[in-house]
Amino acid sequence: MEDIDKSIREIEVEASSPQEAIEIALKKLGVKRNEVEIKILNEETKGLFGMEGSKPAKVKVRVKERK
Repeated sequence: MEDIDKSIREIEVEASSPQEAIEIALKKLGVKRNEVEIKILNEETKGLFGMEGSKPAKVKVRVKERK
């Protein structure tokens, strides 16, 4: 299991879908979904007939400030 770095407050992650990228970011940040703000930077794109041109989804996840 990866070590969780609580000092990181924001992270950008790429994965095959936005949902997968969000899950990875939450694990790396060590927080729950309701504790973060999520911005989808890019949706995944598929290459024509599975060929070149596909791109992963990319999200930015930031831990909300605690009041």
